[in-house]
Amino acid sequence: MATGKPLPADESTVLVLQGGGALGSYQAGVYEALAEEGTAPGWVAGISIGAINAAIIAGNPPERRIERLRAFWDLASSRLTIPSPTREGEPRRWFNEMSAALVAAVGIPGFFEPRLIPPGIFWPDDPAAISFYDTAPLRQTLLDLVDFDLINDRRGVRLSVGAVNVLSGNFVYFDSRERTIGPEHIMASGALPPGFPPVFIDGEPYWDGGLVSNTPLQYVLDTSPDGGLTIFQVDLFSARGRMPLTLPDALQREKDIRYSSRTRLNTDLNKQMEKLRDAAKRICEKLPDEMKDDPDVRMLADLPSHGGVSIMHLINRGELNESHSKDYEFSRYTINEHWADGHRDAHHSLAHDRWKRRNRKARGIVTFDLTGTIS
Repeated sequence: MATGKPLPADESTVLVLQGGGALGSYQAGVYEALAEEGTAPGWVAGISIGAINAAIIAGNPPERRIERLRAFWDLASSRLTIPSPTREGEPRRWFNEMSAALVAAVGIPGFFEPRLIPPGIFWPDDPAAISFYDTAPLRQTLLDLVDFDLINDRRGVRLSVGAVNVLSGNFVYFDSRERTIGPEHIMASGALPPGFPPVFIDGEPYWDGGLVSNTPLQYVLDTSPDGGLTIFQVDLFSARGRMPLTLPDALQREKDIRYSSRTRLNTDLNKQMEKLRDAAKRICEKLPDEMKDDPDVRMLADLPSHGGVSIMHLINRGELNESHSKDYEFSRYTINEHWADGHRDAHHSLAHDRWKRRNRKARGIVTFDLTGTIS
C-alpha cells in the first residue's frame, strides 16, 4: 500500500531512461545525485532496464527510492561479490568476461533463471519454446520493491514504459496517466528475445521496447504538456566510440551503435521540428484574416509547441576494459562502478556553469552534454 499521500507531481521535469541491462546501475547513480541536488522528476519514462529503474522510482516515496534501487542492484549483483583484480587492463577484461559467462549459465537472482528444459523440447505454442530464460523471478522482485498503488495514483509521478507488440511490430507505451500499470507492463518492456519470453497483456504478446527504440525521448516530447520541459536523458550506450582493434571490440562497437538509438540524431531532428513549428505559427500570424480559416492554415497554426526544452544528456561512456558482454556483466564490483560513474557524472553536470546559467525561457530545444569535460 502507498505510504502517505503523494503531492501532485510536476511533469515538466522528466527522467528518460534507456535500456542496457547491467549498465542500468549507472541510471541509479544518476538518480541518487539528482535527489541529493533536490531535483525531483514528476515523470519517468523508461525502456527495458530503464523501465525497471523507472518503476522503482515512481513506485516509492522519495525517501525510499535510493534504498529500493540499491536493494534491486544488490540483489542482481549478489551472485558474484568478490572484488575485481584491477579496474583496468587485460585481467579486468577477463574478470568481466567470466562474470558475464556466469550470468549466461545460471541467471540473475530476482531477475531471470535458465530453463531446466531446453526451449526446443517445449510444445511450439508454449512461450517457453522461444526463450532461454524464465523471468518469473522478476515479477516477485517488482512486487517486493514497487508500490503499484502509488504508481497508479494520478497525483504521483507519471510512469511511461515502452514495449513492442510481437504480432503487429508496433511500438506501444504503457502510461500510468492512461491505464493501470502492473508488473506485467514493466516485464514486457524488458522482454528481450530470444533470452526472455514475450509477456502477454490483454491477450497480446509484447517484447522489449529496445527492438524499435531504446530511448523514450520522442514519446515524452510528443505527449508532454505545453510549456517548458527539463529532461534528464540517461543513455547507457554511447553513439560515439573508437575504431575497433579486435573482434570483441567490433562486437561491442556494433552493440553501442545499435542500442544508442541515434541519440544525437533524434535530438537534432526534434530541434529542427521545433524551429519549423515556430516558423509555421509566425507565418500564420502574418496571413490576412480571410485565409486563417483555411484547413491547411489551421493545421499549421495548431501544431504543438513545447516552449523551452532543456535536455541534459548523461551518457555512460564506458571503460577500456568493457566488451560486448557489458550489458549482462552483473558482478558487484562492476555494478558499483557504474553506479558511482552515474553519480559522479550527474553531480558534475548539475554543477556546470553552462547548465546553471542556461536560459530557461528560450524557445526551442537546447541540449547539454557536459560529462565530456570531466578529466
